[in-house]
Amino acid sequence: MKKPPRIKLPEAINPGQIIEVKTLATHVMETGNRKDGTGKIIPRNIIHTFTATFEGEEVFSATLGSGIAANPYIAFFMKVPGPGTLTLTWLDDAGTTTVEKVPLSVA
Repeated sequence: MKKPPRIKLPEAINPGQIIEVKTLATHVMETGNRKDGTGKIIPRNIIHTFTATFEGEEVFSATLGSGIAANPYIAFFMKVPGPGTLTLTWLDDAGTTTVEKVPLSVA
């Protein structure tokens, strides 16, 4: 990804609250079905795996296919047990791994 993903969380979080986590990754998501100007097939390069962990425990994961749009938006809900770090990981076909760590503070 050329730009860091955007992540949106609620401003105030209470212990035990269920929150929605919204992410938007900037990625071309090339399917491998198109050709360039010279007629060569553009290699497939999509984000194929997304995972979210909270303090090392997986809270959400998704396996994506070639039907997903460019700049994929992923949203999920999670219960926040207390303060900690939410780690979001995107992995694409080119072997690029993007990791964002977001500290969650609870009131």
